[in-house]
Amino acid sequence: MSWIPFKIGQPKKQIVPKTVERDFEREYGKLQQLEEQTRRLQKDMKKSTDADLALSKSAVKISLDLLSNPLCEQDQDFLNMVTALDTAMKRMDAFNQEKVNQIQKTVIEPLKKFGSVFPSLNMAVKRREQALQDYRRLQAKVEKYEEKEKTGPVLAKLHQAREELRPVRDDFEAKNKQLLEEMPRFYNSRLDYFQPSFEALIRAQVGYYSEMQRIFGDLTQQLDQPGHTDEQRERENEARLSELRALSIVADD
Repeated sequence: MSWIPFKIGQPKKQIVPKTVERDFEREYGKLQQLEEQTRRLQKDMKKSTDADLALSKSAVKISLDLLSNPLCEQDQDFLNMVTALDTAMKRMDAFNQEKVNQIQKTVIEPLKKFGSVFPSLNMAVKRREQALQDYRRLQAKVEKYEEKEKTGPVLAKLHQAREELRPVRDDFEAKNKQLLEEMPRFYNSRLDYFQPSFEALIRAQVGYYSEMQRIFGDLTQQLDQPGHTDEQRERENEARLSELRALSIVADD
């Protein structure tokens, strides 16, 4: 959101102290930054949960593809391994979906609701700005008649201009006072509002990765061959690959 004050109808009298204007611009600037940060955070959280879901769905797809591999029909040990993997991937996907649903409810939705407040705030600032322009225009009108020779018609017009000015000035001062009081309160409330959401986010992540540790721990116990290290498995794979490369059908010409 942006706020661009008008520059027309300026009276000679400083109707709003510069310190008040600086305070207003400072507080409103903080809320502009908060709105942008809230929008960006909501967008990033949505991207994160979408990526999480895509990852677990891809893992399930891979395990299903492996189950349909002909090797599973020919080798019982391979079938048992892939079945264990498929079970683990489906458990992971289920817990991931649960985590994403929790984050959607406790983090993304509150961010969305918080962001929905800013249009009303923007409108209040615009109404304050319009009231200020009306105030300046009528103040300039009063000053114009005050500078003229005090004839009967001029005094009548001056009186009328002052009568027009009074409610407009009161309206601006009320709007200005309300915003100067409530903008800092709104800004300072962000911590109390968001803290439960981020606590829920941390709990969701901790719960999910605790489950992942159990799932993959169980999977490791099912698949591990006693006495085999990662280095040994790598050497065995290299040896098998060398055997495959030695076949005439894959040999280089």
